[in-house]
Amino acid sequence: MPRSVPVSCYRAGVRIAVVIPALDEARRIARAVESAREPGVDVVVVDGGSRDATPDRARAAGARVISTARGRASQLEAGRRVVDADVVLFLHADSRLPQGFARAVRRALADPAAAGGAFGLRFEPRTFGMRWIEWGVRVRTALFGLPYGDQAPFLRSKVLEEAGGVPQVPIMEDLDLVRTIRRAGRLVLLPLAVETSARRYRQGGVLRTWARNTLALAAWRLGLDRARVAAWYGR
Repeated sequence: MPRSVPVSCYRAGVRIAVVIPALDEARRIARAVESAREPGVDVVVVDGGSRDATPDRARAAGARVISTARGRASQLEAGRRVVDADVVLFLHADSRLPQGFARAVRRALADPAAAGGAFGLRFEPRTFGMRWIEWGVRVRTALFGLPYGDQAPFLRSKVLEEAGGVPQVPIMEDLDLVRTIRRAGRLVLLPLAVETSARRYRQGGVLRTWARNTLALAAWRLGLDRARVAAWYGR
């Protein structure tokens, strides 16, 4: 049975923490931080040893900055441990949250059956190939309820704490977080879209990157060894 949380816990003043893992993201980090700055929102950038000005630019944009070992899962866990919030949202450093995201999250979690959720996805730039990928994302989330990490997953802090925190795996920790949400209650898919950089697809090719992501998803579903998958994926 999903755990029930009183609706009164999710009034307008509910505290939200946005955790942003970063590594050498000096060009993009300020935009990510600025998109997350709304009333009642704590923004924390977890730097994994950047050699550029990422920490300084994150602070200048209004974020708290902490440092930890490189690795997305360990950075996410370090971030969620230092926040004091009712809800934790994880945002990629090359992404931007939509205006009004905090209100949408609070509204979604006013339902005591909802354990967490994620946003839609919009790429920048929006080429024909990237629009095709956006369509695939909509189909995947609608049919299978499996948003990826670039869709800014969020969940109740209590749910994350009771699950033991962010799974410490070398790859696909985002899908593990989605599974944590679904085991605890309902996963809410918000219509608002996170805007994220299409750089991975530009660098690796749209079809090749899509195929690689699809194979990684299949490996996750089959429970294959994460270290081997990470080595193959290049993480």
